[in-house]
Amino acid sequence: MIENPVTIAVVEDDDTLRDSLVEIIVSSPRWKFIAAFPDGESALETLSNSPTQVVLMDIQLPGMSGIECVEQLTARQPDIQVLMVTVYDNNDRIYAALAAGASGYLLKRDIPTRLLEALEDLLEGGSPMSSAIARKVVKHFKKEAPQKNDNLNLTPRETEILDLLAKGSLYKEIAWDLGIGVETVRTHLHHIYTKLHVRTRTEAVVKYLGRGQA
Repeated sequence: MIENPVTIAVVEDDDTLRDSLVEIIVSSPRWKFIAAFPDGESALETLSNSPTQVVLMDIQLPGMSGIECVEQLTARQPDIQVLMVTVYDNNDRIYAALAAGASGYLLKRDIPTRLLEALEDLLEGGSPMSSAIARKVVKHFKKEAPQKNDNLNLTPRETEILDLLAKGSLYKEIAWDLGIGVETVRTHLHHIYTKLHVRTRTEAVVKYLGRGQA
């Protein structure tokens, strides 16, 4: 039995999808479902006064947008982790959501196979993203920082792991691709974070793609 399950709430206006998200969440003892909301206003009112550790947030909501809700919610609850769950994969919405304080971005088509893994990744300090989203982020930072600077003092293995992180791979996927254990991946990440002076997966990828310029 899992001790101290992680509290989680859902903000989604589509009744069917909202029920599906809740069903996936309650299927795992890792999570303690708190509440589901059909709009940002009701979520903001409740969650601002009743702290929840993780929130699944749709972008296109009636009234207040999911991005606006994330911005206000993270301002009131700085420790909250928000995973955007949406059909949108255009650049403006991706960067607006991340800039507002979202910790990850999952396309709705990936929910059945990746939701629980993405949530676990979020708790481990990662910034889970669907592969299509990760590619857009990579392309963006490559355009912003095309010149390579190799003074990051990374080992070949650490570089391999960062390459996979930049592609949106989860820890289990990295372990599988490299033929190592998940705990070994976490150990390498700890060393990477220390060397790059960062605290999260997103910061590490940004600094790596910026080759020390981020």
